[in-house]
Amino acid sequence: MGISGKGFSVKVIEKMVVRAEVMNDHCSRTLPPVSGDIEWNAAAGENQIHCNNQGVDFIHAFADVELNQLNFYNLDESIQDKLMPKRLRGVCAIQVTELKCGGMMIGIMFDHRIVDGYSANMFISSWANLARSETPSMLPSFQKSIFKPRTPPTYSSIMDDLFANFDLNRKDGDHLLVNRLYYIKGEQLNKLQMLASENGSRRSKLEAFTSFLWKTVAMSMEELGNQNQMFTMALAVDGRRMLSEGDGQEKQKLMATQFGNVVSLPFGTKRTQELSEISLSNVAMEVHGLLQFVTRKDHFLDLIDWVEEHRSQPLVVPSLANKEMTMIVSSGQRFQFTDKMDFGYGKVTFGSCYLPQSRKDCYVMTLASPTNNEDWIVYMHMPIEHINYIEAHASHVFNPLNTDYLKIN
Repeated sequence: MGISGKGFSVKVIEKMVVRAEVMNDHCSRTLPPVSGDIEWNAAAGENQIHCNNQGVDFIHAFADVELNQLNFYNLDESIQDKLMPKRLRGVCAIQVTELKCGGMMIGIMFDHRIVDGYSANMFISSWANLARSETPSMLPSFQKSIFKPRTPPTYSSIMDDLFANFDLNRKDGDHLLVNRLYYIKGEQLNKLQMLASENGSRRSKLEAFTSFLWKTVAMSMEELGNQNQMFTMALAVDGRRMLSEGDGQEKQKLMATQFGNVVSLPFGTKRTQELSEISLSNVAMEVHGLLQFVTRKDHFLDLIDWVEEHRSQPLVVPSLANKEMTMIVSSGQRFQFTDKMDFGYGKVTFGSCYLPQSRKDCYVMTLASPTNNEDWIVYMHMPIEHINYIEAHASHVFNPLNTDYLKIN
């Protein structure tokens, strides 16, 4: 079976070769956390993972293209329907594609309800360790007792405002979201941080970047005639460190290896006109406040209790439920997609996340650069009209990713 795409084609190989079989064997030793199916349990009144021993769909393919010929900027040209598997069932699907140059692409599609970015990185790192016959550096933990709600459940009334019911059958329109990769030079990040800190309070690079993106996309919305529209910015915050605060080293180690989804999504909503008019430092003050609200142990304890009472309901940020413009920013600076990751064929050259074009929520992830410790890689899943505005008005910050920057010959 073959898949043709712009510039190259991919052939799915039915019979495994030794190289792929070796990777498949090692992969199977890391699969148990993601090898079930999500099914509705009528008795419990909620979706649950059904451990049916069916394993994970694993595809071995060959692409008649070399690594340096891939488009690392426009992922829809090089990844969509070619190098990324479709997850037809289960929590995870994997595709290993050998390239004409002897290189290899690994595409993994996870169900985000079960696996957050931290857990995905743990899974991939463990697979790489096992492929080199090494003990995984972090053995995943599944002790759900550490998320046991308090009796009785205790949480602030503010928690009721953080999520809203989501209609799984609703139609979100036909607007096109595209996938792009950029790199930001370290000096530009420093400039953004300086501008975001002009009011006397030093802001982090992530706060400065998020503020700049929030403000820039708001200006794009204004140019499109949406001067009075509400625009929500949400940030994905990992709760593992907060949940182990003050509980000793053993609890910290346990939380550091916790597999699953341990994320909170604080958000702020502003009108586009206000965002475009106020200074970057004032936007950064808003972003800083969002992070301060959730980077506390008691917030995640409240979240555990609140989720226990609402776990059967599909929940999202309220603005997404109301079809308002919403962007989620997540930091992947800690993820080991490159540098330390090796499947036995040499260190990984580059790694990123990718969302199918069918996903209608705007998502941005920052990643560490594989070539310069001061730079960032930025993945964007966003409407094409906002991408066009960013490239026209913020090209001094966002540089299209290419093989020259990645030093791929």
